[in-house]
Amino acid sequence: MSRMQNILDKAERDGAVLRIRQLPDQEMATVGAAVTTIDTPSVPPIADDTPVHTPVRAASPRRIDRALVAAHSPDALTARQYRSLCSRIMHADQGTPVKVIMITSPSHGEGKSVTAANLALTIAREYQRPTCLVDANLRTPRLHEMFGLDGADVGPGLVDVLAGRATLAQALTIIEPAGVTLLPAGGGAEHPAELLSTPMMRRTIDQLRAQFDRIIIDTPAALPIVDLGLLEPLADRIVLVVRAGVTSKASIQDLMSSIDAQRLLGVVLNEAA
Repeated sequence: MSRMQNILDKAERDGAVLRIRQLPDQEMATVGAAVTTIDTPSVPPIADDTPVHTPVRAASPRRIDRALVAAHSPDALTARQYRSLCSRIMHADQGTPVKVIMITSPSHGEGKSVTAANLALTIAREYQRPTCLVDANLRTPRLHEMFGLDGADVGPGLVDVLAGRATLAQALTIIEPAGVTLLPAGGGAEHPAELLSTPMMRRTIDQLRAQFDRIIIDTPAALPIVDLGLLEPLADRIVLVVRAGVTSKASIQDLMSSIDAQRLLGVVLNEAA
């Protein structure tokens, strides 16, 4: 048995690996299905004097991606698995605030964006907390499409904020009735790494920290792109998404050796049997 498999097996025994089994479309309900609340330990409320950057735009998506089971089918097995992951994150601070969670994966097509979106939806619905979903994948952004936003619905995004073309409030969009605030990637990022490395990127995350209880950041695939190294210091914890039968053990090992082990919150094994 490989060293990487030993790591995953141990992490699973310790509760740090969550296996997600994607459901076929026929097992999904329609948008607007009632949310089933689960019993979880109480979470302290956020302070009443938290500064607010009120979004100037609200959108009622015409079509939410079927992969967002937290919106389509909250009673499905996959949605319950996301609630389990959400519960672990919400109670993982142990004295150290965990507000900014970065979702990454070794390569493309492993379910990173789907995990980020479902996690944000679950936190917003189950805990009724202000939750922001940030699309920091400036190279191949997907989140606006997953929430059914296109054309004039998209508006400015993170790129525009970092370039000084829009304020943060102008770039935020409240997704109704999902209860999540989306900061889309925006467009026209010719040099993504340069934008992510600016002081304005840290200032933007700090502003989001002041307003939201949880910030979920969807990042580009980690290997071989350098963006992860720029974003990692901004996050409190990292969740690694890998895909069963697709992600190579070597790429997982390379990624885990390149990130701060203290920041790694857990591993999501996507499409596990």
